[in-house]
Amino acid sequence: MIATLGRFSLWLALALAVYGAVVSILGARRQRASLIESGQGAVVSVFGLSTFAVLLMEAGLVGRDFSLEYVARNGSTDTPLFFEIIALWGALEGSILLWIWLLALMSLIAVWLERKRQRELIPYVTAILLCISAFFLFLAAVPASPFTTIFPPPPDGRGPNPLLQNHPLMAVHPPGLYAGYVGWSIPYAFGMAALITGRLGETWIRTVRRWSLASWGFLTIGIIVGGRWSYAVLGWGGYWAWDPVENASLLPWLTGTAFLHTVMIQERRKMLKFWNVALVILTFALTIFGTFLTRSGILSSVHTFSNSSVGPLFLIFIGVILLISFALLVYRSDRLQAEGDLDSLVSRESAFLVNNLLLLGFAFSVLLGTLFPLLSEAVRGVKVSVGEPFFNTVNIPIGLALIFLMAIGPLIAWRHASLESLRRTFAVPLYLALLGTGISWFFGVRGLYPLLAFALSLFTVTTVFQEFGRGVIARRRNTGEGYLMALSKLTSRGRRRYGGLIVHLGVAFLVVGITASSFFKLEQEVTLKQGESLQLGRYQVRFDELSAWQEPHRFVVQGNFTIFNANQKVGEMRPAKRFYPSEQQPIGTVDIRSTMREDLYLVLSSFTQDGTSATVKALVRPLVMWIWVGGWVMVLGSLIAIWPDRRRAVVAEATSEYAVWQPGRS
Repeated sequence: MIATLGRFSLWLALALAVYGAVVSILGARRQRASLIESGQGAVVSVFGLSTFAVLLMEAGLVGRDFSLEYVARNGSTDTPLFFEIIALWGALEGSILLWIWLLALMSLIAVWLERKRQRELIPYVTAILLCISAFFLFLAAVPASPFTTIFPPPPDGRGPNPLLQNHPLMAVHPPGLYAGYVGWSIPYAFGMAALITGRLGETWIRTVRRWSLASWGFLTIGIIVGGRWSYAVLGWGGYWAWDPVENASLLPWLTGTAFLHTVMIQERRKMLKFWNVALVILTFALTIFGTFLTRSGILSSVHTFSNSSVGPLFLIFIGVILLISFALLVYRSDRLQAEGDLDSLVSRESAFLVNNLLLLGFAFSVLLGTLFPLLSEAVRGVKVSVGEPFFNTVNIPIGLALIFLMAIGPLIAWRHASLESLRRTFAVPLYLALLGTGISWFFGVRGLYPLLAFALSLFTVTTVFQEFGRGVIARRRNTGEGYLMALSKLTSRGRRRYGGLIVHLGVAFLVVGITASSFFKLEQEVTLKQGESLQLGRYQVRFDELSAWQEPHRFVVQGNFTIFNANQKVGEMRPAKRFYPSEQQPIGTVDIRSTMREDLYLVLSSFTQDGTSATVKALVRPLVMWIWVGGWVMVLGSLIAIWPDRRRAVVAEATSEYAVWQPGRS
């Protein structure tokens, strides 16, 4: 019954998506409101049917219906309920179903919110979103159906991939990334609708700004949580390995970041219109590319959980998107001419423009490094991976330049900045950054890149705090508000600006964490007998014993270690290995003792059968916690920036706010 209803709902949703796309275009061309409304009704229906399909799939997983091939491959009677539920996105078919549902949900919200405000664009927006839905519904209905049945059904299933049932963050990481990927469909649909209708003013840009920021925020959550999952689960002590699928998530984040900056130039100076549409197209195409890399299995990755036949279909879809989109862009290029000029190289728009070029350069190097194995195979017949040295060599200098621009860009005046205003704005942050660099040197920090990274991060942090501080002081002087109230009002009256500054603050924290944990880590792997210890930095790690037990879905062997700091016991740590019936190799479970200063990270590498000795890998990674703190600060900043303003309040405050405080001026 589940299979039949599931297949029927997907096929019906596919038919309605095609129908809705057709009638929406016809309605727009013939100016018939009934057809346009019928298309919008199709959006509602597709959402309802895709929700029904997801609920059916969850019913199959939770009910252990092994007549469904997907459940038999990704569920088992022993799998805990929580991991059985999130097995929905544990393999190709389920993740496509999740993509369909997220797209249907976002399409419904976008069409519902904008149906009256964007009457000319919304029929084409509806049609484009339904066309994207139709592609994924076709995948789910034909080559990657989650409702394929097997007969006779097996008595039990294999269970989810062990890596997916080893940490609760898997409940957040894939949905976060997918929400980020899918969210860029909305700006793309509005951009294409603007190209089709020729309405290429700033209206569509203002409409998609919040959607773009939301999508960027979801991608940030997905990437940060994915890094944390990798750090806590994979057992190598890192959080980013330049893995092809990791890189695929970074690509739209980089181009999306570029768009979020240049969109301000278009709003303020009516420049870069062509560039902004191109960035929206590129970002959306890269989200599809990311899904293609994740699920095609074309490149070796820890994230490619399956090989499938959908890869060529994704490539065709990406090709069609790029061909049609850029053809439209060229066709409308005469209406995308800039209405303003770049007045000075020392201006905010110049900083944002250079920022864009660097972000695209970063993205290009990541794309080149990711695809290099395929390019080398095509040219020389052998897959050659470039690895971490290539990415670090190319991207660290670009990243440092981006941090510098991140610090100065929001504070430079539009059009032209005088030397006096630059001195007034950046003198204190510059002095503090130089002082911080000297202190870092005094405490033993060596190397050009670490010193530059710390100095530029400190420069960024001080510019952000200075900007908030000046704003709060100005408000207090003019309104008599307390510090907290002034800070709250300042932020709420300029959510977009101050939310952006908070994002920059988070990036600075993240850079400090990455730099310290990468350049100053300690690592040691030794075999210890019971009672023996290893010394790593200020920590002494003593091996006490092994313990083992059987759980319903796995067998666990755990090492018990006592941790000393300067001969004082500070705790116990218990890394383990977990043996799953469906896997030949055990899955390691690390134990991490985290503080704001550093992490002590233990991995149980191996052990003897009698339990008298164990090989343990220990790492000390300074300031790792700041990576996660920085990530969540970035998410907080994007939430503040995206939070809707009360129009009347904004208008009422605008004049007095401008009189009290002008951003970027002292």
